[in-house]
Amino acid sequence: MSIGEMLAATVPMARTLNLTFLETTPEKAVVALPDRSDFHNHVGGPHAGAMFTLGESASGAIVLAAFGDQLSRAVPLAVSAEIAYRKLAMGEVTATAVLGRPAAEVVAELDAGERPEFPVSVAIRRADGAVTGEMTVVWTLRPNG
Repeated sequence: MSIGEMLAATVPMARTLNLTFLETTPEKAVVALPDRSDFHNHVGGPHAGAMFTLGESASGAIVLAAFGDQLSRAVPLAVSAEIAYRKLAMGEVTATAVLGRPAAEVVAELDAGERPEFPVSVAIRRADGAVTGEMTVVWTLRPNG
């Protein structure tokens, strides 16, 4: 099962928004939100809540891609999130997520018995490439037990 399929199966909101997981690697995750009128806001673009979910889902996809091999000993959890809406988003939008710290550094903290935190940066773009939103989600790997 791919990361996108896993998220669609376990996160009902990702299914509800029909998110498409275009790329999920430890270096980058790209997720698309389709242009559907039932996801629109009062100006005809994607609703802010849909864009937030898109960005958070992209951040979760890269976390699973980068740290999926740690799931037997730690649970990934979002700690906080901040989003800035920069330009009007219209049509399909995509979110691209990248880790803010090297994965090896995060795993080393986990190995040392710590509960590491790390940021994931997300850029939300419309089809013409313009950045319509920027988001940072801080994640942790909570050790089991």
